Amino acid sequence: MAKQTAPFAPFEWMIAWRYLRARRAEGGVSTMTWISLIGITLAVFALIATLAVRSGFRAEFVDTILGANAHVTVYNIGEVTETGRIDRTIANYDALADSLADVPGVVRTAPLVRGQVMANLRSRNAGVQVFGMSAENLAGLPRIADPETAQGDIARFEQGIAIGSGVAQELGAQVGDRIKLISPNGVRTAFGTSPRINAYEVTYIFSAGRYDIDRVRVYLPLTEAQSFFNREGVVDEIEVMVDSPENIDRYLPGLLQTAGERAQVWTWKDASGGFLRALEVEDNIMFVILSILVLVAAMNIVSGLIMLVKNKGRDIGILRTMGLTEGSVLRVFFICGSFTGIIGTAMGVILGCLFAIYIDPLFALVNQIMGGGVWDPSIRGIYALPAELHLRDVLSAVTLSLGLSFVVTIFPARRAARMNPVEALRYE
Repeated sequence: MAKQTAPFAPFEWMIAWRYLRARRAEGGVSTMTWISLIGITLAVFALIATLAVRSGFRAEFVDTILGANAHVTVYNIGEVTETGRIDRTIANYDALADSLADVPGVVRTAPLVRGQVMANLRSRNAGVQVFGMSAENLAGLPRIADPETAQGDIARFEQGIAIGSGVAQELGAQVGDRIKLISPNGVRTAFGTSPRINAYEVTYIFSAGRYDIDRVRVYLPLTEAQSFFNREGVVDEIEVMVDSPENIDRYLPGLLQTAGERAQVWTWKDASGGFLRALEVEDNIMFVILSILVLVAAMNIVSGLIMLVKNKGRDIGILRTMGLTEGSVLRVFFICGSFTGIIGTAMGVILGCLFAIYIDPLFALVNQIMGGGVWDPSIRGIYALPAELHLRDVLSAVTLSLGLSFVVTIFPARRAARMNPVEALRYE
């Protein structure tokens, strides 16, 4: 009885390697192998590049949201005053802010006055959103108090006003200019309310990394904002920063209990949850679409193996006659297909990782070739195309590509293994 050989024996690898590097005169198998290899490479590259950009987008948006906005906003339920006006202001804001700061997990609290006005400089106007905040609390916002992206001196904030880079561009303002803030609900007189117009020196221009924030946001010192918006002795809300904003829900019971019966909270997920959910749905759809692309590329392996089996029918018949088992034949052609998938996947991983690492110079080159204007921050929301490479994304792409390559290879390999040697050699 013949001795059973071990699976994937050296002679099986030798035969598979000879078939993979077949010459053009032997039926063009090499051409089909190259097509399969390039297809797998491009598909894996596209998948990793898309996953990296997807991760970069989410990280950039979340970072700008958390770096320039409150993680939790505490405000009061509206209360009707004697004049019939709904009052949501917080009177004892210093004491409340200190109490909220003592809640476990809270790292910073900031009383805030908020309002919408018109900004004017010379002949230019822009609608802006004013945030009244103390200098100490403003310096605690990482995306705002960033000296690498800002102009001016944040230490002089109490002497003027801080504006976003988009506001500065809209107004044509620079550090040292004096801009006017115009509020329709301004000075209260015996004859009613007249507009309030105050001029402030621009002492600081920041860039939060988000166009929609930089385009409308302006910071005033808290006391000046209270006077400008008729909020003497009160604030509109209290911003709360926590140590783990991704798990924001676990802080809410303690914050509500400390803030009192009239208090309500609004988290960063409430404000941006719809966008993040839409981004997640889009990510899942893109992954499915690109997975289909990898499947289509893997199907090229099937085409190449079917041609290889057809061209090597005589060889299969001879090998079977010499005593090669069906399992050995199956493994020979499985090695041919899977080897193509492995090499293509490896090349795709290398290209995808290089794309994610060097995305900035690549994008700059594309922008230069296209003459500029490729990326519009007013539409995209952020100023550059981000990419963030994660090991789990690379592993998911590798697993998908290799899994599909191995699975689709089995079917033509089984066809070769089950070929009748008598039929294969009948006309030879």
